[in-house]
Amino acid sequence: MKPVYTLIIGLLLLSQSHEQEKRTNVKGIYGSPAPFWDQGLNLDDLGVNAIFVHGASLSQGILDRARTERARVFAEFPMLNGKGYVENHPEAWPINETGEKAASASWFMGVCPTDHDFRRHRAEQLRKLLLTFQVDGVWIDYVHWHAQFEEPEPILPETCFCERCLAEFQAATHLHIPGGKTSEKSAWILLHHDREWRDWRCSVIADWARQLKAILHQERPGALFGMFHCPWNDEEFNGARRRILGIDYDTLKSVVDVFSPMLYHRRMGRSPEWVKENLEWFCKRLDARPGEVPAVWPIVQAYDDPVPISPEEFEKVLSYGLSAGSTGVMMFTSVAVAANAGKIETMKRFYSGMRN
Repeated sequence: MKPVYTLIIGLLLLSQSHEQEKRTNVKGIYGSPAPFWDQGLNLDDLGVNAIFVHGASLSQGILDRARTERARVFAEFPMLNGKGYVENHPEAWPINETGEKAASASWFMGVCPTDHDFRRHRAEQLRKLLLTFQVDGVWIDYVHWHAQFEEPEPILPETCFCERCLAEFQAATHLHIPGGKTSEKSAWILLHHDREWRDWRCSVIADWARQLKAILHQERPGALFGMFHCPWNDEEFNGARRRILGIDYDTLKSVVDVFSPMLYHRRMGRSPEWVKENLEWFCKRLDARPGEVPAVWPIVQAYDDPVPISPEEFEKVLSYGLSAGSTGVMMFTSVAVAANAGKIETMKRFYSGMRN
């Protein structure tokens, strides 16, 4: 056979392999696989075919071994987590409606999304990550304005009313904000142009996502662009997912390849059945269909906070996570499962029983 024909056939087989890989149900873990490897376990035997690891914790050793055990590797990237940055860059600290620095939201500290230096900082970090590791995709996290949704009673401040945000809002909407104190400006916006304010804030988040996806595709063409995100429906907490967090599904579904709602049921004061109910709503909301983009791969809770998660409950939320239009599921975290023999066996049995 002539070399050129051999090359063409090889490329066709590789393309078919990649397409088959995209259709394979994802059986994932969140966190380093090291806790399993330390027990002499391997991913293939556990039924795991994908790992999601924080970019700062990724190593070439993890990447190489995961690949030998037939698992794809995705890097988590903390888009708008400002902890460690805003303390040294006060101009990036989110400002509330009174003109004061917003307080941290329990353990989370956000950042003003219009701070251009921070945006360049994140872009450089992502490019460095992609040049260092040949990952199969990137999952952005902390995709929201400063707030905390991972609580039974979420923390939902109104931000950001810094001079930079106010100027960019005016430029985008062609509105003129009357002069005065920050508290007076914010009151005027929320009273007279609340809809425009919420729309603009959503557009800022979507623009961040577009930029990061463009960087991903420049460095890793064909890699997946995923998103960990708040799972609230359109009405919960007076529409706070869009209103406060700035997450608009109608805009983001044209940008994101895979949505991963963070269905931490006990952490958020919900029942295991809520996982199924939420996922049914979400897949319908997105019109998600197996084999089409965007896909849905939820992440479910395995860790014991605020109450222990039994192996039986863990199996239940895994099962619910693979309902509706979902084509994959992952659990949070690898440490929590590896520390419990019952959870290890549950995950292995469940993943091994899933169809590919």
